[in-house]
Amino acid sequence: MSSGNSVPRVTSELNVRDYFGAIMVRWGINRDNYKVTPGLYAIGSPDSLSDVFITANYKLSFDTLRKNLQGINGWILVLDTKGINVWCAAGKGTFGTKELITKIKSISLDKIVSHKRIILPQLGAVGVAAHKIKEETGFNVHYGPVRASDIKKFISDGYRADREMRKVTFNFIDRLKLIPNDFMYGKFYLLGAFALVFLISFISRGHVVNNMDESGLGAILNVFIAYSSGIIITPLFLPYLPGRQFSLKGFIAGLIVAFILFHFSRTGNNIYEKIAWFTIIPVISSFMAMNFTGSSTFTSLSGVKKEMKVAVPLQIIFSVVGIILLIISKLLN
Repeated sequence: MSSGNSVPRVTSELNVRDYFGAIMVRWGINRDNYKVTPGLYAIGSPDSLSDVFITANYKLSFDTLRKNLQGINGWILVLDTKGINVWCAAGKGTFGTKELITKIKSISLDKIVSHKRIILPQLGAVGVAAHKIKEETGFNVHYGPVRASDIKKFISDGYRADREMRKVTFNFIDRLKLIPNDFMYGKFYLLGAFALVFLISFISRGHVVNNMDESGLGAILNVFIAYSSGIIITPLFLPYLPGRQFSLKGFIAGLIVAFILFHFSRTGNNIYEKIAWFTIIPVISSFMAMNFTGSSTFTSLSGVKKEMKVAVPLQIIFSVVGIILLIISKLLN
């Protein structure tokens, strides 16, 4: 099997369909089914001496790897991670020791390559016990760089990763890429908030009016801006917002947005409505920003749980107070 004739062959070049699929999944469309079939793939013209790269069956992870293997003849072993990326799958256990051992044995990898070296992404290390892989299969695990773009340098340096290759970054572009999916993920929260302010906008001086006035449209716009503050502004300016907790960062971003809306006279005509929006906007921003924690390297699971115990009750209280004040402001019109 040194020629890899019986193994599916892929190229390092992505086509229009691959790019279109990536754009769709960034917006959360068909994300749960964006998978490749687990198993062994050949890239280039690999032989028994070629390297074996391990990845997840989430197609975006698979495509990122093969794109960065241009000019390399190698084998790609795809684990069944249920369509989840390497980092998340390692935390969930699907990119793990048992799955890797099963795949190595099922394809008889020891008969395909003559060496005993497999290369795993560093972000999958938490799910794989290298010593157990060695004991069960005889293969030595080499943890590659954090980013697939450093693979070639990693190999040329004798399968050693320098400090920069081991560093996990979460820069502006990384955060920007995650915004569309998070924006769509919270769409039902947004629609629910729209519906609530829509209904409140019909209340006036103790009775229900027949049509929504201009302030109702303004209320919907304020909600959308508050939502965008948590989903877009907070992630983009994450390192510059005070505090460690995402809920606090989101609250501060929302507060800044509320002041800007106040400056442009977009927070109502009476004191109750103004206070209501200074309560509602930051709390919406805070809640949506907190939902970004699962996409970030800034937080840990224990830290998120601890934050939620404090933040969520406060967000509920602020929301109720803000809604009550908004209703009172409508009754005074």
